[in-house]
Amino acid sequence: MSNNSNSELEYIEIETGSQPDAAVIWLHGLGASGDDFVPIVPELDLPADPGIRFIFPHAPMLPVTVNDGMVMPAWYDILEMSIERKVDQTQLEYSARAVLDLVEAQIAKGIASERIILAGFSQGGAVAYEAGLSCPHKLAGLMALSTYFATQDSIQLNPANSKLSIAVYHGIYDPVVPEALGQQACAKLRQLGYSPEYWTYPMEHAVCPAQILEMSEYIQRCLV
Repeated sequence: MSNNSNSELEYIEIETGSQPDAAVIWLHGLGASGDDFVPIVPELDLPADPGIRFIFPHAPMLPVTVNDGMVMPAWYDILEMSIERKVDQTQLEYSARAVLDLVEAQIAKGIASERIILAGFSQGGAVAYEAGLSCPHKLAGLMALSTYFATQDSIQLNPANSKLSIAVYHGIYDPVVPEALGQQACAKLRQLGYSPEYWTYPMEHAVCPAQILEMSEYIQRCLV
């Protein structure tokens, strides 16, 4: 495991095998860090061959309006906690561009874009939707965990990812991002021509063992 800061975003990097030919860029939620999902990598129980490079970026420190302006790791400011989730769209799009810079960096290191998955939890998932669906390079997949499609009415879809494989995971008891927002995201994706897979679990705003198993199978379908 190593820490890197070659791009604008600092990140943790883990490789599951030597000479990885695929990558997963995984974004954490509000107030967390890139360390948040590192322990899940061994639990995914992925084959050593082909090796996969996991990249866990750290969000920048930003004041968050709904948390009384407290400065914390955030991909964008949340202005209201209403069901519509009023957010700072400019900041979200800026974070998405920083994630696309990570995609470009992996391509420059020899990873084909078709071998790159974007994943994100909560706030990170909203950024992953924006980055993945607007990415000019064809990606392998997108995993959206306990999240919402914040830019569904403004996103500039790129035809390179018009057939992108998308897996959505949500807890039915989520008090932070209600499951209705996960359903709403899938409905919008279908309206836009995508065919998302939708998985629910009897959990709150979290990740559970059954979900880790499903994510492992999804990653292997996309990359192995």
